[in-house]
Amino acid sequence: MAKSVSLGDLEQAIMDVLWAAEGGLTVREVLERLTGRDLAYTTVMTVLSRLEVKGVTTRERDGRAWRYHPAATRESLTAQAMRSPLHDLSSEDRQAAILHFLSEASVDDLDAVREAMAAVEARGDRPRRRRGRGAADSSA
Repeated sequence: MAKSVSLGDLEQAIMDVLWAAEGGLTVREVLERLTGRDLAYTTVMTVLSRLEVKGVTTRERDGRAWRYHPAATRESLTAQAMRSPLHDLSSEDRQAAILHFLSEASVDDLDAVREAMAAVEARGDRPRRRRGRGAADSSA
């Protein structure tokens, strides 16, 4: 899983290209699909290498080139990015942050949250207890 999910503009554009691809892509193939940008081959190669170090992509040898694949789906990476800032908060601070987020959410966002909660409950999934700072240890 990705060590860091914070992506810059070019990293996000490259990930969009990789997610849209049927299979893995070489640096040249990614460069050809990045429309509207005047980038050097080495720039794309460097960014792809950084994404691999971050754990956002994986790569495999394809002859003399590397072929890059997303390490996770767009949805999974987005969910991780949403969870990461909450991870180290105490339970009270996490609840306050979530309430603040929801109080500023649009009607459409709130409808999406309700639908997602209903889907989770319909599947019978049980939310996991978080072990962030201030969380009670239920294993004792």
